[in-house]
Amino acid sequence: MAIGQQQDAEIRREMGVYDDPALQRYVSDIGTELARRSHRPTLPWTFTIVDSPAINAFALPGGYVYITRGILAYLDDESELAGVLGHEIGHVTARHAAQAYTRQAEANFGLAMLGIFVPAAQPFTGLASGVASVLFLRNGREAEIEADRLGVEYGSGAGYDPSGVPRFLKTLARVDALSDRGVPNWLSTHPASDARVEKAAPVAATFASKDATRVNRDEYLERINNLVVGDNPKDGIVRGNEFLHPLLRIGVTFPEGWEITNAEEAVMAQEPGTKHFMVLQEASSVGQAGARVSASRSIADVAVDMMRKAGYTAVDGTVQRINGNEAYVGVYRGSAKDVGQVTMRAAHIAVGRQIYVVAGFAPDADFALTDREIGPAVQSFRQLSSREASAIRPNRLQFYTVKAGDSWQSIAARQGRNMVSAATLAIMNDHEVFEQPGAGLRIKIIVEG
Repeated sequence: MAIGQQQDAEIRREMGVYDDPALQRYVSDIGTELARRSHRPTLPWTFTIVDSPAINAFALPGGYVYITRGILAYLDDESELAGVLGHEIGHVTARHAAQAYTRQAEANFGLAMLGIFVPAAQPFTGLASGVASVLFLRNGREAEIEADRLGVEYGSGAGYDPSGVPRFLKTLARVDALSDRGVPNWLSTHPASDARVEKAAPVAATFASKDATRVNRDEYLERINNLVVGDNPKDGIVRGNEFLHPLLRIGVTFPEGWEITNAEEAVMAQEPGTKHFMVLQEASSVGQAGARVSASRSIADVAVDMMRKAGYTAVDGTVQRINGNEAYVGVYRGSAKDVGQVTMRAAHIAVGRQIYVVAGFAPDADFALTDREIGPAVQSFRQLSSREASAIRPNRLQFYTVKAGDSWQSIAARQGRNMVSAATLAIMNDHEVFEQPGAGLRIKIIVEG
């Protein structure tokens, strides 16, 4: 329990608690009702929505259960929420959380939050967080199946439709099939959901009864109305293929269709299905000494030196001005983890006393073609005006009633202004990506704040 108390304070400090007291009470009330029916009802249970866009939920020893605001947008009713909370309660009651934490402590490993970003070769390494290690507590397959069963048991005991568990597992499997965006997400910390759906469905059927029918879809949807979805503007925000940071007052437009991940230390983009990547990062965050322009060190000197220390050899480069800012744009060759030999275009851009790096790379054989997209993205770096920065608000969840002739594509483009893709919109609304919505259905959409 002492471990849970200590980590709870750290999680609240580093991740933040989502600022919606009414929604916090709603989740806590449901969690408390389930916990009373668990095998350890006397634990001092707490249920907290953390301010993270990741699609995840996790638990710590002692009865500390956390659910991200990110996963709330992907649940379709109260029975699914009860299923997620019941699952995490199950990890605590079966002492999986304590076992996972102990295994990690004994292994004493440090986790890089940006491990999914392939250039783990410097200068894009050393990015870790104490809270990250808690979020990456991983349970084994059997522990997950047991927690699924306990979630069904606790939820049905509280009167919830037990099919909520296999339904949310199916949604998470669709998320996993679509993309790995949002680190760490549920599938980073819970074994794959497809096989678990098959096991959870018959378990749910055994707990079905006339006393376990609560779904409460309308109430759940009303509770999450206006939920913040995606990034918090204080950490920068992704809008379509553009990244904007109102506090740093910078913006970059990444190639159309690339998947963008806004992590704590860097913004990353990947062309789906390829090993083509881009990154935006503060040079000081890279951990390189001497990342400053001075009378004796030009922007070119700083850029080439940083890349040399990172293991990249300069091929060519020029001093330029990118939207009014002094920059050195170079082409480099080196080796990137899990990719091999790559060619990289990197711009080191001076903004006041700070240097930002905007870089893109691909395997040597692909670079010439990929650079047609990387080059313009590198040149898109700009400073935001104070008016533009102050006008940035978080994206929000709202509702729309489907009309005849609507499709996920048309709704995403027209009502949501492409804040999320059509496939993501379908998954958020408990549909397969190829299954179009029926007229009259009330669905969740994401709109610009």
